[in-house]
Amino acid sequence: MEKKGVTVWFTGLPCCGKTTIAKKIKEKLDSEMDVVLLDGDTVRDYIKNKDFSQEGRNKHLRYIALMAKLLSERGVIVLCTFVSPYRENRDFARSITEDFVEIYVKCPVEVCIERDVKGMYKKALNGEIKNFTGVDDPYEEPENPELVLETDRETVEESVEKVLKKLEELGYINMPVAEYTE
Repeated sequence: MEKKGVTVWFTGLPCCGKTTIAKKIKEKLDSEMDVVLLDGDTVRDYIKNKDFSQEGRNKHLRYIALMAKLLSERGVIVLCTFVSPYRENRDFARSITEDFVEIYVKCPVEVCIERDVKGMYKKALNGEIKNFTGVDDPYEEPENPELVLETDRETVEESVEKVLKKLEELGYINMPVAEYTE
């Protein structure tokens, strides 16, 4: 049987929980299937892209979407954790990727600020960082994501279980969720 890959695109404000949730999902699925985590900070550091203008973000996210598409076509489950604040980028990723699941990691900016261990929001609020999503650059909420996680109201484990159930429901994983969460 051919492996079925998928691009799982986590989007939401900085510090909403995207990477934390995706890392847990990767841990649970890794022993059973090919899983790759493409994380915003890691990818940006590696390719040395520090252009956070709208044009820079658009270019960066199109590159990521193409990388995710190529991996998912090879049967890989690709977990993408990017703020991806503009709908046009998420729509582009969906348009080029046959198997695409958008997950909106929803969290009030006040909670994200409390969770910010790097102090990015503080710097943005003080004017030290420009074009920071949620402060002086907008975040366009997804209109029709396959799943919404409310990380200010649910635990990481509950969010992980919701994602695994959605992936099982959509046919991307075929082991009962209980076997992943035990």
